[in-house]
Amino acid sequence: MGGRQGLRATAWAESVVGEVSRTLAMCNPEAALLRQEEIFSTTLTQNIINPILKPLLLADPEPSDPCGKECLRLLQQLHKNAEQLLDVTEQSLLSLRQRSCCQPSKGLEAILLLSNTNHVLQAHMEYIKSYTDCVVVQAFQKVSKKRRSHRKALWQLSPGISEGSEGTTLCKALHQPLVHHVQKYVFLLLSLRDTLDEKHPAQELMMRAVTLFGNLESFMKQALDQAVATQALWPSLNSRLRDVLCAPTHRLLQDSQDIPVVVTPLQAERVLLFDDALVLLQDHNVHTFDLKLVWVEPGQDKCVLHILTPEEKFSFVSSDPKGQVAWQQKVTQAVCQALCDKKDLPVLGSGQEPSMPPEYRSVAYTFHREGRLYQATYEGDWYQAKPHGKGTLKWPDGRNHVGDFCQGLEHGFGICLVPQASEDKFDCYKCHWWEGRMCEYGICEYGTDKVYKGYFQAGLRHGFGILDSAPQAPQTFRYTGHWERGQRNGYGIEEDRDRGERYIGMWQADQRHGPGVVVTQAGVCYQGTFQGDKMAGPGILLCEDDSLYEGTFTRELTLLGKGKVTFPNGFTLDGSFSSGTNKGLYTQGVLDMAALPPDPSSTRKRQLGLGAFPVESRWQGVYSPFRDFVRLGCPVELQEALLGFHVQSSRELHKSQEYLCGESMEDILTELPQHREPEALQQYLRKALSNSRHPLGKLLHTLMLTFQATYSGVGANKHLQEMAQEEVKQHARELWAVYRGLLKVALQRQGQTLEEENMETRDLQVHGLLLPLILPSFYSELFTLYLLLHEREDGLYSRGITNLSLFPDTKLLEFLDVQEHLWPLKDLKLTSNQRYSLVRDKCFLSATECLQKIITTVHPREKLETLEKTYREIEATVKRVLGCEYKLPMDDLLPLLVYVVSRAQIQHLGAEIHLIRDMMDPIHTGGLHDFLLTALESCYEHIQKEDMRLHRLPGQWGTRELW
Repeated sequence: MGGRQGLRATAWAESVVGEVSRTLAMCNPEAALLRQEEIFSTTLTQNIINPILKPLLLADPEPSDPCGKECLRLLQQLHKNAEQLLDVTEQSLLSLRQRSCCQPSKGLEAILLLSNTNHVLQAHMEYIKSYTDCVVVQAFQKVSKKRRSHRKALWQLSPGISEGSEGTTLCKALHQPLVHHVQKYVFLLLSLRDTLDEKHPAQELMMRAVTLFGNLESFMKQALDQAVATQALWPSLNSRLRDVLCAPTHRLLQDSQDIPVVVTPLQAERVLLFDDALVLLQDHNVHTFDLKLVWVEPGQDKCVLHILTPEEKFSFVSSDPKGQVAWQQKVTQAVCQALCDKKDLPVLGSGQEPSMPPEYRSVAYTFHREGRLYQATYEGDWYQAKPHGKGTLKWPDGRNHVGDFCQGLEHGFGICLVPQASEDKFDCYKCHWWEGRMCEYGICEYGTDKVYKGYFQAGLRHGFGILDSAPQAPQTFRYTGHWERGQRNGYGIEEDRDRGERYIGMWQADQRHGPGVVVTQAGVCYQGTFQGDKMAGPGILLCEDDSLYEGTFTRELTLLGKGKVTFPNGFTLDGSFSSGTNKGLYTQGVLDMAALPPDPSSTRKRQLGLGAFPVESRWQGVYSPFRDFVRLGCPVELQEALLGFHVQSSRELHKSQEYLCGESMEDILTELPQHREPEALQQYLRKALSNSRHPLGKLLHTLMLTFQATYSGVGANKHLQEMAQEEVKQHARELWAVYRGLLKVALQRQGQTLEEENMETRDLQVHGLLLPLILPSFYSELFTLYLLLHEREDGLYSRGITNLSLFPDTKLLEFLDVQEHLWPLKDLKLTSNQRYSLVRDKCFLSATECLQKIITTVHPREKLETLEKTYREIEATVKRVLGCEYKLPMDDLLPLLVYVVSRAQIQHLGAEIHLIRDMMDPIHTGGLHDFLLTALESCYEHIQKEDMRLHRLPGQWGTRELW
């Protein structure tokens, strides 16, 4: 009795103190706030931490069962948060004491409640969070059953508690002081605010603190109510469901037993809305849906609410519209809080939460339903319960996809890694995707070290592409050409590096099929028709020495059956051919030795592939994507799919999502119409063609790859020269067509139209404007073919130049029948010991040096301009010698030009002349440039003649005298 009377006296004393505190708050709010902090600090120490929490932790310090371990963890967290709350309260108390001791020097805004309100709030919130976690799983009741040693403390706090009600008493003892304390904060801060002038520096801080602690008071009540409601839920569930759902972090927000709904089509018996999940109970099964990935859509029927999740779509049907509205509000609010990570407590001071959850979200989720995404984890952007935006998809077997998604499917640029089963290697696909399958441009690096760069359609190689074998493969190869549905199909080039062969021709179903040319490293060429990867029927064989075989072959390209061989000396062998058992070639036929040696020009005409592969149709797979892009109006979203991506390595692509570098399509189309004048257009095209991020530059770069794949290395064969030169011209025409297409789209966007272009105007632009810009990109391979084709004539020319170089200047002019009055003897400066007959390399020196520059240029127009300057230099020299104007007739010009050519000693002049003739602009035909080129051709042929050799020179110019 004495103890109970003492407790009642204490309660009376506290009520008296409370009345005194209210009076004090009215008179001196700061003093009352200081007193309140002192009381709460004492309460935390003497009524909560020491008498309750510490004994609870000792009730079962080493539990063996999972439930006991969970309760101990929660109590330890509660004790830790109580200590933190005590520490913050002591800090607040200290700031108030410092303020009361030296009021003039410290402003009111220096107290912790105002200067760092969020810090104080956070401590209260963390304590309430850990306390409500314990309430949800009935941790106090479970622990109190195991140890009664804390009953004395509970009797002191709540006299007359009954047996078995210790848990309830603990709940009150641990949260009521905090609730009262926060209420006191609000009251005292309001009282303190009333004492301040409206312009006081602390007025704004005070208002903020009042608002935040008022919010805290409301949310504390909400958190306690939710925890109690959640705790009351568990007894209504069977043990299996309780074991699945009972978790300290769960807070029940809505139960279908309170507001009934029917779930279709899942037929759930009960719906539970927690703060982080929507749960459907069906028999003994539990369907849990993460609220972060729940989308809510009201149905047309006011009683229906549609729920979208990554793997399920179902509806809530209420008996009346009010029920639908209630569930919609509850679920929507819960989704908003889950997305803000608020759970049951707000992030105070962060502003009001959104009334509607965002349609676009960024969340991680693992798929559980059987199918393509089974057990895959997606982390990234979502829209309407489907991956949409940028994200990463990972499977347990090591597969993963990083990139863009649309409506749940890979769509846009992405990198996919697929592990190989046998080794620790991956196939890496850096591609564009369309509705879940590879499409447009991509780079695939296979675990076998094969690499494919090219276009896809529906997940298969389709269009133009390059496939390289692994460097260490038993048979190394490279295929450059067209694909159809994953197989080589159409025109393509395959190089077999081990055998030193290159196949140029048609393909079908991954095999050589149709007309084709095989070029070997030994210089042998085959042309014929292929079936099933082998040559079938008649064909031709050309050897390095210009021997020609026309007839039938075996599938292994050996001579078999009827045929005819034409030898370089003109002899022919017409008969039957076969291979013997001991190797070698057997023949029976007629050898004709009466024929004359063939004209070298006729052997040069033996060009392969011209009729078999029309130039317009060879590289349609390269041209088509660019034509289609222009035809569709140059959509920005397809720019990257057309041009590929700038970063080539997967490591760099992982580091950055900025796949497309350079100008956007909008910028290109805006700038294009500004450069239509000839000079401005030339500058623009030069810049565009050098930029691989521009459609013109990308197309040119791809065409360079095809040209190199065909005509470099093994493909550098003289019998392919005409194929190559007509291909370059066709590329120029296609590039011009793409430019015109881009210009048309650009003008249409500005409300203008592009004028029509006739064939003559197009050819002028192609040859005069575009061909000079692109020829340097193909010049190396193209000129090599000209060198090989004219090697014999250039050899004769080179020997003629060597012979003519033995002459001194005056002797050579005399030998070439240059009229003596045209000799520039004034240019010869002799010493006292010299004679004119001994001077060399001094006459027409300026013209000689000018002509030598012809090999430093690439385009025929530039070479022709150099030739014209050489002609002008010759005329200028003659004018200076004669002292008057003098137009050189052909009879005078030709020997003078032969002299200049012989002194310029240009290597491979024949190759230069024929390249100029083949690639020159037709506009020069019949003009001065055509005339000068014809004169240069005459000089070239003249120097090759037999009478120009040293042993045919006149006897008076013996070797001794020449030197």
